[in-house]
Amino acid sequence: MQKQVIEIGGEAVGVVVPDEDRLKFVAVKYSVWDLDSQRFSSADEVRVAIRRLLNGPSASTRAMSPARIAAA
Repeated sequence: MQKQVIEIGGEAVGVVVPDEDRLKFVAVKYSVWDLDSQRFSSADEVRVAIRRLLNGPSASTRAMSPARIAAA
């Protein structure tokens, strides 16, 4: 296994890196920060988790920048 950039909609949101027999997700975008450091069995599993996170009930809050959240 090698590190791999994870893109959603053409935008890099993180990378997966080998961690023992699994892959650890390292978030690089605030919108997927909740998944940072979680371990997955495949890059596809990471993408599914990201889509679930971004389409969930609190997705609109995650899509906001930290400055906008503080102002809300």
